[in-house]
Amino acid sequence: MNVSEPVSSFAFIREFILLGFPCERQIQILLFSLFITTYVLTVTGNGAIVCALWCDQRLHTPMYMFLGNFSFLEIWYVSSMVPKMLVNFLSEIKTISFVGCFLQFYCFFSLGTSECFLLAVMAFDRYLAICRPLQYPNIMTGYLCAKLVISCWFCGFLWFLIPIILISQLPFCGPNIIDHVVCDPGPLFALACASAPTTQLLCYTLSSLVIFGNFLLILGSYTLVLLAVLRVSSATGRHKAFSTCGSHLAVVSLFYGSLMVMYVSPGLGHSAGMQKIATLFYAMVTPLFNPLIYSLRNKEIKAALRKVLGSSNII
Repeated sequence: MNVSEPVSSFAFIREFILLGFPCERQIQILLFSLFITTYVLTVTGNGAIVCALWCDQRLHTPMYMFLGNFSFLEIWYVSSMVPKMLVNFLSEIKTISFVGCFLQFYCFFSLGTSECFLLAVMAFDRYLAICRPLQYPNIMTGYLCAKLVISCWFCGFLWFLIPIILISQLPFCGPNIIDHVVCDPGPLFALACASAPTTQLLCYTLSSLVIFGNFLLILGSYTLVLLAVLRVSSATGRHKAFSTCGSHLAVVSLFYGSLMVMYVSPGLGHSAGMQKIATLFYAMVTPLFNPLIYSLRNKEIKAALRKVLGSSNII
């Protein structure tokens, strides 16, 4: 085809191929077994935390409301990409429709962005509880807590809406192979038949803002928390404060560490293998460890989980 022809003369593609992990059939089945086990454990673990916090009236406090919403978000976050990836492991034709690709793109990024905002809100909540204990009940009311949670969801689903619409308007005329496990902006920009530097800059600017902005808020909150805790004379009080914040910091470190590898610099600079590994880490490993981290370090959640599961010997 003559390269001088106008873009409108191209036969635009209607579906993509998510390449995933191209390997022998036996290895595909092994990976399928590994990932479906991880997925089931992730959904079960986070679902158990949601149920435990919902059923135990003593845990209907802002801190646990945020944690319950975070676990609920994790379930949808991992479900936005893993089921399709599991189907592709067992399928010879690893296609995803054009609309399905961008719908997955939108849900995956929106849920991930909502998690970024919610982690920042959780850090702010811990700052108020430890640094402003007397004012905390009057500031962090149930009404404010609900507003903050709704705002995280709302902002998360609006943050990448315009870039995703702009990317979907780019001409895709082939090839249609996405060397990734999920529809991601880096591979999609590479497949577009026309360059879009402005859209690309907008996409990575918004990614950097949401990652760095929330990370700096979390870092600032916990710096103030650390200074306040170090001034506490009681060793028991310091231990309790560190224990309360330690779980959240562990989740933040796992989540933001892998995100920064992928989206702080343009994804086109990373190899396909690095993109897949980093994506699997923050999309599957972190949601899997979330219920383990919180339940193992928190006596109240342990007790609530025992109550829901009906046995004190399970946890």
